[in-house]
Amino acid sequence: MRRLLFRILILLGLLAAPGLALAQAGPQRSERIEAELVSMTRWAVPGGTAVVAIRQDIQPGWHTYWRNPGDSGGATTLTWTLPTGVRAGEIVWPLPERQRLQGLVNYGYEGKVYLPVPVEVPAWAKPGSFLPLTVKALFLVCSAEMCVPDELTLKLDLPIREGAAPHDPAHGEAIARILEQAPRPAGITARATLDNGVLTLTATGGPLAGQDPGPSYFFPYESGTVDHAAAQTGSWGPNGLTLVLTAGGKVLSGDLTGPVTGVLATSKGAYEITAEPGAVLPGATGLGELDALPDAAPAVEAPAGDWMVFAQAMAFALLGGLILNLMPCVFPILAMKAAALAASAHDARRSRIDGLAFLAGVLVTFLLLAVALLGLRAAGEAVGWGFQLQSPPVTAGLALLMLAVALNLSGVFHVGAGLQGAGSGPLSRLPGGVGAFFTGALAVIVAAPCTAPFMAFALGAALLMPWPMALAVFLMLGLGLALPYVAVSLSPRLLSKLPRPGAWMDRLKSLLAFPMYGAALWLAWVFSNQTGAEGLGLLFVAGLAAAAGLWLVGAGQAQRTLGRRGVIHTTAGAVLLVLAGGALTLAARAPVEARSGEAEAAGPTASPWSAQAVQGALAQGRPVLVNFTADWCVTCKINERTSLTAPGVKRAIEQSNAVYLVGDWTRRDDAITAELQRHGRSGVPLYLLYRPGQAEPEVLPQLLTEGVVIEALKP
Repeated sequence: MRRLLFRILILLGLLAAPGLALAQAGPQRSERIEAELVSMTRWAVPGGTAVVAIRQDIQPGWHTYWRNPGDSGGATTLTWTLPTGVRAGEIVWPLPERQRLQGLVNYGYEGKVYLPVPVEVPAWAKPGSFLPLTVKALFLVCSAEMCVPDELTLKLDLPIREGAAPHDPAHGEAIARILEQAPRPAGITARATLDNGVLTLTATGGPLAGQDPGPSYFFPYESGTVDHAAAQTGSWGPNGLTLVLTAGGKVLSGDLTGPVTGVLATSKGAYEITAEPGAVLPGATGLGELDALPDAAPAVEAPAGDWMVFAQAMAFALLGGLILNLMPCVFPILAMKAAALAASAHDARRSRIDGLAFLAGVLVTFLLLAVALLGLRAAGEAVGWGFQLQSPPVTAGLALLMLAVALNLSGVFHVGAGLQGAGSGPLSRLPGGVGAFFTGALAVIVAAPCTAPFMAFALGAALLMPWPMALAVFLMLGLGLALPYVAVSLSPRLLSKLPRPGAWMDRLKSLLAFPMYGAALWLAWVFSNQTGAEGLGLLFVAGLAAAAGLWLVGAGQAQRTLGRRGVIHTTAGAVLLVLAGGALTLAARAPVEARSGEAEAAGPTASPWSAQAVQGALAQGRPVLVNFTADWCVTCKINERTSLTAPGVKRAIEQSNAVYLVGDWTRRDDAITAELQRHGRSGVPLYLLYRPGQAEPEVLPQLLTEGVVIEALKP
């Protein structure tokens, strides 16, 4: 597994207020960066295209990022507020520097940097007037110690005049030089070939033909295309050059099914290329080896950061874990623990062991989940909190696991060695601390569909922290989840108030089986939305076979309590369980059926979310309510049933002429993942309200009410 991000600490929302201030002309500053919106020319011409630029003056020891940040970080993003008829184009990205941070390599900028942007000026712009341009720039400014999202609002009043405009004396030459040297297409033909993890890139024609290109390097546009930290070697020939690259995680996981795009930087210039999959091109080798490019510069240490933010993330994680106990995802598991606690209430030693084992199960599972999540993200995967439930095989497996737990609570079969012990009864749980540990692990797994208040900040921060700090935040979240049970189990006074074990416990355990049956049915419903009717039918077959198999296993256990061997029942049960596993495998591999996308009749008319849909509605002067949700997210479903589909909300959306967009994260969607990360979130739900003329949306609470939504929609 590739190395996780090393020593990066994110500071979210509580940083200072430059991003919250009103837009002002001239430079805007944070402790790490000064930025200004400047023009290449002294004025703009009606009907022409002006070039403005985001000037960055980055403090020593800090850096910002290119469009593909490399192994960590995030690109600078711009959100424009412009007069009607004025359009801003995409950033013209200068060639980045390579920056090494332990085993990672990032692409970014240090010192003074200009990011040019073309701006189309309408023909009706009146000479002698000014065009007010406002942009909210979000810089991820990083050092070897931490990563800080600095949001600065920049403004420029661009003069409008007739006639050719000279360069601005302060910035014009620098911006023009960047535009002249910026990578651009140059008639180069390129091919990409993948063989045993080696990505061979051949490029011929254009400026590459007939000359030694010198030291060369390929900067991919998409993270995960190549291993950024691996060396790039190659050779050149009469028609061009060949680069031998180490393939990245996205290419290795999905083979080479589409073009590889990026910038080919040589000593003669930098060129945009699109390498289609195919055989190597002739004439791209044979005249010599390419000179080795100097190794990436190590990141410079910056002054020590504010560790109070890390402490705040830890505190939010603890609070989020505590509140997670009140969320519906965890109810079934906590019900099991309540029964177990009552059973051991008058045995202080057993209660302590159970409490600490439950804590260990929670913490170990959170640790494993965090390692998997951070590892996948370090490998270039776009995943977030609850990512495991985006996998249909995992959802199906959890559905059968919940069914098995419910059958165990119903007395169909038993787990553990306590069947003949005094007072164990027919509903014996796993013995001692083993059962408590398993229940703690199960609590973490089923908690994934829920996001409690305070968790959004904590998890969003953890995903960009150095790995020791990130793991500490996840462990603190686990501590919050386990803390109420552990506190009771370690308190003799509280334990003494619980009733003594008796026949009522067997009835309670039988009753607690029903929430687990409900959890199994809910997961089956989620699975059906992820796959379709065929997958759901196969899952039902697997569930039926598993239930029959466990019943036979339980019958065999009952035979053994009577002194018989019970071999036939146990063997038949094992066979059915194997068949259930086969049916489960077929269900997980069932073809995915297209979803109809029809909105629920009771709620407002919804359309699929996309960044283009948001901008299109805002261009029409309409507000936009965005609901990022998933079928496996219980919090999302509760909000939708109680608030978003309420008649009052539907009327408010119609009266405000708002557009309602739904971003469905039930199955993996990298675009939605990126949008969640842009707002500092690692999972759903997320509710955004965009208003025309405002650069950034309003973030609504994670727990909605009808009144909150209606009030937000008011002009």
